[in-house]
Amino acid sequence: MPEEHRQATGAVLAFDFGEKRIGVATGEWQVRQAHPLTVIHGEANAARFAAIAALIDEWQPRTLVVGRPLSLDGNAHAMTARCERFANQLRGRFGLSVAYADERLSSVAAQERLRAAGHNSRKAGKHLDAVAAQLILQDYFDRPSDGRDSGASP
Repeated sequence: MPEEHRQATGAVLAFDFGEKRIGVATGEWQVRQAHPLTVIHGEANAARFAAIAALIDEWQPRTLVVGRPLSLDGNAHAMTARCERFANQLRGRFGLSVAYADERLSSVAAQERLRAAGHNSRKAGKHLDAVAAQLILQDYFDRPSDGRDSGASP
């Protein structure tokens, strides 16, 4: 188990970054269980970061996790750079540690999970990004880190 996972306590917020929506999930280091929280809508940075600031104020996280999209073969693409910029903005604005987690296929898995829970596609759409963030955070909690994709920094 990585040092950051052994010593960590407190809340974690995770983000499934998108150009129109950002899914948010929360969890606690002690129980390592992720839960969908909310979806931040809109494209205006000021409104997005105001919503994130309110969540950070409410949850007081010790760590932030951002899903890093990669192609299926593991290569970076245009959205990867946008997510990395978002992570850097979080780090700079809030002074918190930000880690990356692989988010490949998280939206597909979230859609399948919502469908299995009995949500039709219209209802599921409202929750999809938050559930994707939950899956990203749960994977982060469960992953034995070998240095891959963590990208954690203060």
